[in-house]
Amino acid sequence: MRKFGIIGKPLEHSYSARYFTDKFSREGVDAEYRLYERDDLSDIAELMQALHGFNVTYPYKQSIMPYLHAIDEVAQTIGAVNVVCQGKGYNTDWIGFKESITPHLWDTDKRVLVLGTGGVSKAVQYALQQMGMAFTLVTRQKGGRQGPIAYAELTKELMQSHSVVVNCTPLGMLPDIYSLPPIPYEYITDKHLLYDCVYNPERTAFLREGEARGARIVNGKDMLYLQADAAYEIWKD
Repeated sequence: MRKFGIIGKPLEHSYSARYFTDKFSREGVDAEYRLYERDDLSDIAELMQALHGFNVTYPYKQSIMPYLHAIDEVAQTIGAVNVVCQGKGYNTDWIGFKESITPHLWDTDKRVLVLGTGGVSKAVQYALQQMGMAFTLVTRQKGGRQGPIAYAELTKELMQSHSVVVNCTPLGMLPDIYSLPPIPYEYITDKHLLYDCVYNPERTAFLREGEARGARIVNGKDMLYLQADAAYEIWKD
């Protein structure tokens, strides 16, 4: 029996074990998938020996990279890994994001605010580059002249000129369901699309704020499933 799993912390919100267990059952694959919640990566070498493949989630998508035997070119470019197969790192988050957001975009959606600069954000940035969409990074602290802008710098004009807002932070994720990125929601309108990479809960506080103002809202569940299907194709080879 091949063994798979997901490494991260926290994992109580994760749908991955249920999703892959069902997928293995449907396809008649002799495999198991488990959650490996870890405070650090001190036993990552043992896990790589024990598991044929695994997913990587918050907060280890970047910090796992030095432990891997090899890294796929796309994952190297992105600077984050969310899939490992026999010690080699890959990134399928960007595929999941691109394929899940595309059906919700309008022709008028030209500019994107990307909230956060971690591993998920790096995959989103790569996807947006592939899609030819301009984006501005937003984080807690200003990143210098060419770096991200701070939340406090988000003006009405910036909010109006960026019709898509993507939350790449863990804010709002179970169990901390009342937290949300500190953007000026009063400037959100029915011309905006709010996309949350968080999928549990399905309607985060971030999405509820957008919905209350008539915005299109999308959670990260389809992103999860699409990146998982891409990961499965890697593991199958």
